[in-house]
Amino acid sequence: MRREIETNSPDDTYRLGLEMAKTARPGDVITLTGDLGVGKTVFTKGFAKGLGIDEDVNSPTFTILQIYEEGRLPLYHFDVYRIGDPEEMFEVGWDEYVYGKGVCLIEWADLIEDLIGEIPSDRLKKVMIVKDPEKGFDYRKITVDEG
Repeated sequence: MRREIETNSPDDTYRLGLEMAKTARPGDVITLTGDLGVGKTVFTKGFAKGLGIDEDVNSPTFTILQIYEEGRLPLYHFDVYRIGDPEEMFEVGWDEYVYGKGVCLIEWADLIEDLIGEIPSDRLKKVMIVKDPEKGFDYRKITVDEG
């Protein structure tokens, strides 16, 4: 199922993440794609809050993975922007987290497309965020593909 949502502020993008978290199940994998600065981390902060995580959520660009366990489900937040080879994902425990009991949220998922392709489609939600400057600085078109 595909949905297209238009947001006009970072708060709208945050709220979308918050709402999606309410239906998250153990084993879900949410991929986030979009250019630098479109709001992937804003969405992630809302998603974390929707899971009941009060800890400050930042993009784990230099550590690749940040783990948050205080919510109703553990959140495994990957940022693969700096991954040189998708095989590096196994060094940080890819299988343990993707096939674990929490939710994986992966920023820059298009950089590890082959690994994403191995995840069963019923566990996968793809979120693509796109800017359109002609519609305003804060405008975003967010496409969500589920299952």
